[in-house]
Amino acid sequence: MRAVIQRVSRAKVTVGGEVAGEIGPGLLVLLGVGSGDTRADADYLAEKTIGLRIFEDSDGKMNRSLSDTGGAMLVVSQFTLYGDVRRGKRPSFDAAAPPQIAKELYEYFVEKIRAAGLSCETGHFQEMMAVELVNEGPVTILLDSGKAF
Repeated sequence: MRAVIQRVSRAKVTVGGEVAGEIGPGLLVLLGVGSGDTRADADYLAEKTIGLRIFEDSDGKMNRSLSDTGGAMLVVSQFTLYGDVRRGKRPSFDAAAPPQIAKELYEYFVEKIRAAGLSCETGHFQEMMAVELVNEGPVTILLDSGKAF
């Protein structure tokens, strides 16, 4: 699994002109599921995301996690994180998981976040979405459950 994590002051996702999910301060997580991913990958990314110390403490250092701040998370599925453009200019998405597997792992990831006691909003899986955000810092972190980066 792959995630692009952005520290935000606010973020929202709309589907067909309707707000599907909206948060104030917290994290926007764009989540992609790869073809070989399992619940263990989702567990790893959920734990890592919850514990990321990318919020400032009283000394202005990034030393606090989302759990520490009481912020919220907005999780949006994004299979294009597995787009491969090493050959040509049109991305191949062969490394992305099939939709049924991806949906199950996406929903499992969201469940793990909520089970940790965090407020978690979502987009709509396999829908065209518009994502708006204000990235604070800016702070953007890339995570990969296979530790590719």
